[in-house]
Amino acid sequence: MKSNIPFKLFVNCVLVKGANRSTICDLQRNDVRVIPNDLHDLLAENEGKTIDEIKKQYGNEFDEIIDEYFQFLYYNEFIFFSKQVDIFPKLSMEWADSTIINNCILDIDENSNYNILNVLQQLNDLQCRYLEIRNFKSAKIEVISNVLKFLKESESSIQSVEILLPYFNGIELWIASTQEKYVRLHFVRVFKSPFNKNIAPKGDHKLHVMFTKQDYQNELCCGKINQSFFSANMLAFTESVNFNSCLNKKLSIDRNGNIKNCPSMQYGFGSVASTKLKSVVTKNDFTKVWNISKDKISICKDCEFRHICTDCRAYLENPNDHLSKPLKCGYNPYTSEWSDWSKNPLKKEAISFYNLQAVTEKP
Repeated sequence: MKSNIPFKLFVNCVLVKGANRSTICDLQRNDVRVIPNDLHDLLAENEGKTIDEIKKQYGNEFDEIIDEYFQFLYYNEFIFFSKQVDIFPKLSMEWADSTIINNCILDIDENSNYNILNVLQQLNDLQCRYLEIRNFKSAKIEVISNVLKFLKESESSIQSVEILLPYFNGIELWIASTQEKYVRLHFVRVFKSPFNKNIAPKGDHKLHVMFTKQDYQNELCCGKINQSFFSANMLAFTESVNFNSCLNKKLSIDRNGNIKNCPSMQYGFGSVASTKLKSVVTKNDFTKVWNISKDKISICKDCEFRHICTDCRAYLENPNDHLSKPLKCGYNPYTSEWSDWSKNPLKKEAISFYNLQAVTEKP
């Protein structure tokens, strides 16, 4: 290291301070490192100075600790040294998307009878790019196949399709044949499978397939906050800084054909059978949840993981407070500890309010 040359954080390495500790989020390499708040403050207050200047600033009392900090930073390529640190611009935290609706969830089960193809036509008018079809209970292969066929044969704006559906005999053959026909299909999650298995994309195919023994009976399965869902990339991070990381530019149709921000939300905006999507998605009542960023949410605003995390406004710790922490999050940013949210006695009232007892009682 060059202790007499000013240091600079790489532009893609962003500091996020929490109540008890902080993170460095490398948005280029999707890498997140937990750091002490003392190191966060040292970097935030002294970027552009030399290590020697920083040591002197602290009266050379903490030289050994400062050396350890900078060895960690330099070894992991979070910082570099330059005599011209002022020429390197700051990373813009702006986020923009030209679409009216960026992503959509369509829920179906054995009783769903709304016109999905009509919904797809309307999504094209909204420039929707990403589609998720969640098939609960018995697999409705004909419906899903018709959706994929429609997207293949039409000039749809949909670029990527994700499917959740239950296991059935012959599903692996169906997936193999579907993969060959429909290039927009990028992810299939098969639940209630007799085995757990991940199949990564091969060759020119983009399809990722996941088999899981877990069971997803309905939309109540949604809203869980888990470290495995963390994503430290530029697009997701900047969107989280400015907007809600789950609901921004999202439209959903629940299994009964009701238009919602999310299928799990209790309130809707009419039925697709009688209401045009375009008449809904421009209304303030529909778009207001898009602006609930993590910096506005109770407890989340104090979390070091807030901008790489997902969010949920459907299930809240306090159902009467739209800025309350997600109910299904078990992380405490004040102690840096994870726990099982479903076992927390302080959440029992909210669990009862949302009728989630069946979900929490499962092993």
